[in-house]
Amino acid sequence: MNISPDAGTFFVAFLIGLFATLIMTLVEIPVWRRFGLRGVLEWHENQVLSTKLFRLDESNLHVKGIFFLHFANGGLGGVGFALALMVFSFATNIIFAGIAYGVFLWLVTLVPIHKPITGITPWRHPDGAMPMITSLIGHLVYGVITGYVFTIT
Repeated sequence: MNISPDAGTFFVAFLIGLFATLIMTLVEIPVWRRFGLRGVLEWHENQVLSTKLFRLDESNLHVKGIFFLHFANGGLGGVGFALALMVFSFATNIIFAGIAYGVFLWLVTLVPIHKPITGITPWRHPDGAMPMITSLIGHLVYGVITGYVFTIT
């Protein structure tokens, strides 16, 4: 896939990341309804970060801050995927590259920072394995959608 490094490409990549984040969010909502905020690792992180960044009361749920950070990260993730496609030559299809990118994001940008931000070790989460599984599935969905939409644009 030949992608040109111009503003239009990065804008479209950001939009693709937003769309993939929307689908990821829809997949994660049922777990949030059952387990609450701690049930979705990235939402829990974004709650803590939004209270610090925007100087908000820690005892209140800050849905706007959670989703602002969630979608900003998703959009930027789309740009990161476009950059990865420009730098690396993928012999396989782009959807597979998207799946690998989703796993990469989960392993590199989410799992290592969860405990420093929230105080909860993801591998020994008080709610069991469900938050980790949900987060991984969400990132796999993000990767599939991102890769697929890149193939049709």
